[in-house]
Amino acid sequence: MKILITKIIYFSIVLAAISGLINSATALSVGFIFTLIFKNPFKTHSHKAIHYFLKISVIGLGFGMFLKETIQTGKDGLSLTFFSIVLTVSLGLILAKFLKMDLKLGHLITSGTSICGGSAIAAIAPVIKANGKIISISLGVVFLLNSVALFLFPALGHWLGLSQSQFGLWCAIAIHDTSSVVGAALDYGDQALKIATTVKLSRTLWIIPLSVLSMFIFKTKGEKIKIPYFIILFICAILINSYHILPTFATTNIVLYSKRLLVLTLFIVGTTISIKDLKTTGSKPIILAFALWVFISVFSLVYILHMS
Repeated sequence: MKILITKIIYFSIVLAAISGLINSATALSVGFIFTLIFKNPFKTHSHKAIHYFLKISVIGLGFGMFLKETIQTGKDGLSLTFFSIVLTVSLGLILAKFLKMDLKLGHLITSGTSICGGSAIAAIAPVIKANGKIISISLGVVFLLNSVALFLFPALGHWLGLSQSQFGLWCAIAIHDTSSVVGAALDYGDQALKIATTVKLSRTLWIIPLSVLSMFIFKTKGEKIKIPYFIILFICAILINSYHILPTFATTNIVLYSKRLLVLTLFIVGTTISIKDLKTTGSKPIILAFALWVFISVFSLVYILHMS
C-alpha cells in the first residue's frame, strides 16, 4: 500500500512538471524532498531516464533556434570556453596533488567542473579506468554544486544586472551539468536559454580532446572515447527550424514540451541526490570541486563583463 501511494505521488509530480505547473528550481527541490520522505520507487531507472530525457529535451530546444544566430553565439563563446577549460583543468590537477587526494577522483571532478558535469565524468571514467566508488563520489559532488547553482545563479544574475546574453554565456561556462545550465537559463529568459544551450553544447565537444589528454596523463591505451552524437541531432533540429521545414505551430509545441521535459528531468535529478552518499565523500573532493567552481564562476564573469 505504501509503495502504491509513493508511486501515485511520484507520478502526480511528473504530471505537474509535464503540465508546466512547476519551474525548474521547484522541480529539483521537490525531487530532493520526495527522496527524503519516501524511497525513490524508480531509483534503478533514474540515471538512465536523466541521460535520455536530457538529450531529447536539448534536441527539442534546437527547434526554437536559427542557424545564423547559433553560429554567432558559438563564435562569441569560443575563446572564453577555451581559456576556462585549459585553466580549470590545469588548476584541478595542481589542487588534487596539493590536497593529496586520489588523482583519478580529482581528475573526474575537474573534468566535470571544467566541461559538462555528469556527461564528462561518464565519458572520462572508462578512459582512465576509474572504479565505481570514485565515479559515484564525483557525480555526487558535482550534482550537489549543480543543485546550488540552479538556485543561486538566476538570483545573482538579476542582482548583478546581467543581460540575457551575458547570463546565458555565464551559466553555460560556470555551471557544470547541462541540465542545471538549461534549467537556470530557462528561468532567466528565452534569449538566455538559447545562448546557454548553444555554448554549453559546443563546450561538450571538448570531451574528445580531454579524453585524449586523460589517456596520456594516466597512461591508458585502447579505451573507446565517447563522442556526444546527440549534438548532431541538435544541429539538425536547428537546420529544420531555420529552413522552415516544419510549420511554426509544430516547432513551437516541440520547444514548449522540451522545456517541460527538462523540468521533469530536474525533478528526477533531485530524486538521485543522497545525503548519505555525500556524507561518505569526505571533505577533500568537496573542497576541490568548490574551489574550481568559484574559480570558473569568477573568471568567466569578469571575462564576460570585460567583453561587454
